[in-house]
Amino acid sequence: MYEQTCGWGGLDGDTIVRMVWLAEPPEQETIAPAVLAQRAVDSMTLLGPDIASPRVTGRYTVGVPMWMWVNQSATTYGPNTASASAGGVTVTATAKVSKIVWQMGDGSAVTCIGPGTPYKGSSGMAESPTCGHRYSKTSADAPGGRYSVTATSTWTIDWQGGGQSGQLEEIRQSDMQVTVGELQVVR
Repeated sequence: MYEQTCGWGGLDGDTIVRMVWLAEPPEQETIAPAVLAQRAVDSMTLLGPDIASPRVTGRYTVGVPMWMWVNQSATTYGPNTASASAGGVTVTATAKVSKIVWQMGDGSAVTCIGPGTPYKGSSGMAESPTCGHRYSKTSADAPGGRYSVTATSTWTIDWQGGGQSGQLEEIRQSDMQVTVGELQVVR
């Protein structure tokens, strides 16, 4: 005896459930582990970078090193793990950001492996050891007097289950605006 459920998604959501006798068990739906891996990824909330620096409210200066970094969480940097199951197979996927490419708005791009290093006042005018940029001109001629900065994260997702394993990739981005000015020396 097997339970058979039939629903046709009508306006009132009617579903019929009945018991049926079958000499052989019904065929199990088979789903490729790679399809389950994508379902696991789709259930994750993978977002663009949570930009901590540069700050929208900050003012930056031509020629001064800018330190860039992101806040880390399961949804903005990883790791983020989820599973999906069907037909007796379970696949588990783990996503983590493998790189962030910053389009700085002045025509340059910076690729950072890792979340970057938060700036400390004791670092003075030093370059960031992991992720930084130095503007060579002001943003005065940019639209709105600000550079449009885009941080694009590449999520690398390793999955395994159903006797298989593989890797997927997802791309997410975050945008912001920064103002870059210059200092004038007065004698």
